[in-house]
Amino acid sequence: MSRPRATLGKDLTGLESLSREQIEAVLDTAEPFKEISERRLRQVPVLRGQTIVNLFFEPSTRTRISFEFAEKRLAADAVNIGARRSSVSKGETLVDTARNLEAMRIDMVVIRHWSAGAAAFLAARIPSNVINAGDGAHEHPTQGLLDMLTLRDHFGRLEGLKVCIVGDVLHSRVARSNIFGLTRVGAEVAVCGPRTLMPAGVEDLGVRLFRRVEEAIEWADALNVLRLQMERMQDGFVPSLREYNRVFGVTRRRLEWAPRDLLILHPGPMNRGVEIDSDVADGPHSVILRQVTNGVAIRMAVLYLLSGGAPEGAEAAKAGAGA
Repeated sequence: MSRPRATLGKDLTGLESLSREQIEAVLDTAEPFKEISERRLRQVPVLRGQTIVNLFFEPSTRTRISFEFAEKRLAADAVNIGARRSSVSKGETLVDTARNLEAMRIDMVVIRHWSAGAAAFLAARIPSNVINAGDGAHEHPTQGLLDMLTLRDHFGRLEGLKVCIVGDVLHSRVARSNIFGLTRVGAEVAVCGPRTLMPAGVEDLGVRLFRRVEEAIEWADALNVLRLQMERMQDGFVPSLREYNRVFGVTRRRLEWAPRDLLILHPGPMNRGVEIDSDVADGPHSVILRQVTNGVAIRMAVLYLLSGGAPEGAEAAKAGAGA
């Protein structure tokens, strides 16, 4: 059975509670794991014999598949469970589901859930390691970490970097993890979007607020563009998708007025022609596909650290030594 670990503790439920040293340890650990994905044989026996359950109660493509790749590349046994195929659809509670899984001797649970706090709730009640793959509009820590790794890859630093999160901040767990993580490591963070899509008191999180996307573009080194989460909205947040693009869309014409080359990130899935235009998403300053690649390395790093691996041992682990 899993035991508490020093680097991250027992679980990864969010970035808000992590120190700068812990965040940097994950980023540093991910670096040697990148190379594994470029090999012809993309597997090392780091987690051989460990069983990981991917428990997804909300739809997911990138995050779910990225975790599955990470688990397989570390040679873990992965079991995938969706809400519609589990006893939750029959009324079973989240804790009962997890405890029944634990009775089958598992080591970790990766959970995505529609309720904020679900991952922390579960982590407090089972001894297995728990990783939050997104809980409601609360946090998405591995997405925040992969965004930070992508920024650090490009700029060589995070300290003092100016990053603006543009779009539907109100409903975005990605925005919160980015804010908590980036501010913790010394970056400057701003948000930009309609008043209706900004959380009350967002500036209390230590971020700057822009009301116009042109101001954000003038200020920032990088934009992290968020989609409108229509599935979490009732009518009235924006007049129309076309109007949103006209006022807040990240377009090539707007970027032409930037005083510096801007790095463009997007956590996906993209609504092309709404929050971002195709010629920006596919343009020379976009690192959206690099984010996807880095997502596998970050999730490998988190799995490795929670299993008891040390950051300084990642290079040897990558080579399969000491496994």
